[in-house]
Amino acid sequence: MAKIIVLMGAPGAGKGTQARLLQERLHLPQISTGDIFRALKNAQTPLAQEVRDIMTRGQLVPDELTIRLVKERTAQDDCRNGYILDGFPRTPAQARSLGQLAAEQAMDIIPVLIDVPHELLEKRMTGRRNCPVCNEIYNLYFKPPRNDNVCDLHPEAQLVQRADDNAETVRARLATYDEQTRPLIDYYKAAGVLQSVDGTREPEEIYRELEQIVR
Repeated sequence: MAKIIVLMGAPGAGKGTQARLLQERLHLPQISTGDIFRALKNAQTPLAQEVRDIMTRGQLVPDELTIRLVKERTAQDDCRNGYILDGFPRTPAQARSLGQLAAEQAMDIIPVLIDVPHELLEKRMTGRRNCPVCNEIYNLYFKPPRNDNVCDLHPEAQLVQRADDNAETVRARLATYDEQTRPLIDYYKAAGVLQSVDGTREPEEIYRELEQIVR
């Protein structure tokens, strides 16, 4: 049976890396609600116009419309063997709607949580530095440069930290994630379908376990 993979995890947990590996190796499209909304800017359909009007008014797109957009996108040919969802569902209500859609599409839902302790996530994000010349990424805790705060390849370049990688912003992002996503995780736990993988390991190790779950 074809599968809908719902990847969950806090910022910095490595969801993007795993989604990309699943997409490349299992040839499943990654469906991002963000991409769907961006594509609506130029789409000439009544649904697109309806969503554009809501966004122009600065309002949130209601669940019912979001699921219609997901339904429209996943009805395309590239999704017939399954797909990976990114950024959806975000709430138990959206998860219930996805359950109905999965039944209509005759697919199984596999929700997977990439689990990483917050202390480690903080180090991953606050320790990130990159070279302004070649964009090489370092981490002060896990992959420090040979010399203090300069690129190994460009010794003349001082490494820089992204503005949103400071400790205060990172903690706020993690707190928001907990608040918004915990009900969704609890929903799938209660349904007995949540799979959890240890996200503290190397990406390839995580991928091997994910692939076993999905297959």
